Amino acid sequence: MQTLAKQVLEHATGLPEGTPLVAKELLHLGRRSAVDQVLSRLVNRGTLLRAGRGTYVLPVESRFGSRAPSALKMVEGLANQRGETIVPHGAAAANALGLTTQVPMRAVYLTSGRSRRLKLGAQMVELRHAPVWQLIFPKRIAGDVVRALAWLGPEKAGKAIQKLRARLQPSEMEEVASARARLPTWMAQEVSSLVRHG
Repeated sequence: MQTLAKQVLEHATGLPEGTPLVAKELLHLGRRSAVDQVLSRLVNRGTLLRAGRGTYVLPVESRFGSRAPSALKMVEGLANQRGETIVPHGAAAANALGLTTQVPMRAVYLTSGRSRRLKLGAQMVELRHAPVWQLIFPKRIAGDVVRALAWLGPEKAGKAIQKLRARLQPSEMEEVASARARLPTWMAQEVSSLVRHG
C-alpha cells in the first residue's frame, strides 16, 4: 500500500496546480478499491485535500507552508478533465467589465455539468448548472458581456450596453451581436443596439 501511495503522490506532483485527482484516472496504478483507500489515507494525513465527492487535489507547498490551490486553476483543471464548459458567474463578469463595483464574496462559476460545491481549504467554490446560452464564448470578452447582462437583468442591461459601447472594440461588439439568435429576446434586443449604433 505504501508504494501505491507513493505512486499516487508522484502522479499528483507531476500535474499542474489545481488539477483534480479522481480515482478513475489512477487505475493504471492499482485496483479501484486500493486507489480509493490510498486517496482516503492521503486526505487523513493532510497530504491531499478532498475538494468534493471523489475529487481530490494536491495542496500547494510554499516557503510559508501549504495552501489550497487557486479556485480558478482548480476549475480550469476540472473543465479540461471532464470536458465541461465552466465560466465565471455573471457577477464576476460584470465586475471585470467595470459594470459594477460589487466584488463577489464567493467563488461561483457556471457550468455545463451538474451543480455542485467544491471545498478548497477554507474556500467554498460553487458550480451552478447554466443554460447553454450563458456558457457561450468561454474565456472571451463577448462571453463575459453575455454573462454580465444575464446577471444584471433586463432593467439594467440598457445602461450597461451604453457603458460597454465606449469600452469594447468593434470586433468584440460584433461577436456579442453575432450570438443574438441564441440569447433570450430581451437580451437580443439590447445587444442589437451594439450593431445599430456601433
